[in-house]
Amino acid sequence: MVSTFGSLATAASGLAAARAGIDVTGQNIANAGTAGYTRQRVTQSSVPAVQTGFMRGTAALAGQGVSVDGIARLGSLTLDAGVRQAAGSSAYADARATALSALETGLHEPGDDGLSNRLDAFWSAWGQLAAHPDDPGAASTLLGAANTVASTLSSGSKAVEQQWATTRTTVAAQVTQLNDAAKQVADLNGQIRSTLAGGGNANELLDQRDQLTEQIATLAGGTVRTNADGTADVLIGGNPIVQGTDARAVALGGATSLRDGTAVTLTWTSGSAGSVTLSGGSIGGNLALLAPADGQGTGGALAEAAASYDSVATTLATAVNAVHTTGTTPAGTTGAPFFALATGAPAAQGLSVVPTGADGLATRNASGELDDSFADTLSRLGAATDGADAAWARFVTGVGSASRTAASESTLTGLALTSARTQQQSGAGVDLDEENVNLLSYQHAYQGAARVLTAVDEMLDTLINRVGLVGRS
Repeated sequence: MVSTFGSLATAASGLAAARAGIDVTGQNIANAGTAGYTRQRVTQSSVPAVQTGFMRGTAALAGQGVSVDGIARLGSLTLDAGVRQAAGSSAYADARATALSALETGLHEPGDDGLSNRLDAFWSAWGQLAAHPDDPGAASTLLGAANTVASTLSSGSKAVEQQWATTRTTVAAQVTQLNDAAKQVADLNGQIRSTLAGGGNANELLDQRDQLTEQIATLAGGTVRTNADGTADVLIGGNPIVQGTDARAVALGGATSLRDGTAVTLTWTSGSAGSVTLSGGSIGGNLALLAPADGQGTGGALAEAAASYDSVATTLATAVNAVHTTGTTPAGTTGAPFFALATGAPAAQGLSVVPTGADGLATRNASGELDDSFADTLSRLGAATDGADAAWARFVTGVGSASRTAASESTLTGLALTSARTQQQSGAGVDLDEENVNLLSYQHAYQGAARVLTAVDEMLDTLINRVGLVGRS
């Protein structure tokens, strides 16, 4: 017959399994609000009966209890990968949307502080001068309006340059975060591999690693591939930044100011040297914004904006000077320009008003007589289809359209990320109602195993201490 003492071991295994279940359930409940925590479950299997040589036959034999095989982490590699992919796309779109929104806001269009309003005042001032070519007040108003146009172009262009510099500083900080995260993943890979090889539980380490790989995906659109030894490789731009316990680093280089006209680069600092091409993540989005202008309007948004400011300044100066130089000033000078235009950064630094008073304005003809035709012609330049106003309107419209498109893409990718995280949490997140039910189940299992243990103990006490005492005095 089977040893009665075996029932003690069976009951004890039930107690141990129920206790393990209670511990794991308590761990889940305690971490219900912990970011990145993945719920866990005790995995159990029944212990089969042992077929001994003297008990072979058809007799039904009970098993020997339950075995706690491990603590499973209820995450999904597929859903985790979906979150990383969505995070990279969302961060890329957010970077562009934020920058384009700031760029659009800086245009102040439509509004009193916008260049359109300032240009209207400038052309209107020429009209007033045409009506009163010998009026010092009209001349003063014109020069004030002209200086306002020049300062508006300058401040707008400088704001774009500052936004470019701020974005580059942000990217530099993000590259540092990326390198730090990669190193931490490599370190965790080593800890996870050692823990699993020793038969330990690495669930919390896996949670930490998943948070870091999602951070890498958010920064650089990284992808992850898992290995048989428990480690994970992380790839950005198709190349590994983490491979087992080794981490590579990237460095930011290239242009340090918008006016450099060259690209900001991201390169590997170890292994096979070369550039890193990113199509996702906030770093990828910001690098796209920092790209130089390409002469066709399809380069980096900030460099193209600066180029548009320069184009408007150049167009304005060229058109005004072409008319103004045909007239004569009260001082008798013919061919005097109205705007001075330096090379390099016309809008930010090079556009200035040459006349400082009425005697510098072309209000007379070659004979020295008052002539309103020059001012009248200048007053109508604002309506030219190829003039500065039209160029500015096209630029403002383009920025507004790009900003709305980027905002829409940011919203859509944000919704996709929310959906991906919801799906992930449906399996990996802690449901307190479910955990409370599990806790009650394990408590009842523990109580049941305890009752079995008590019953077997009482039975053994009877067999050992009471059987054979009948008839004794």
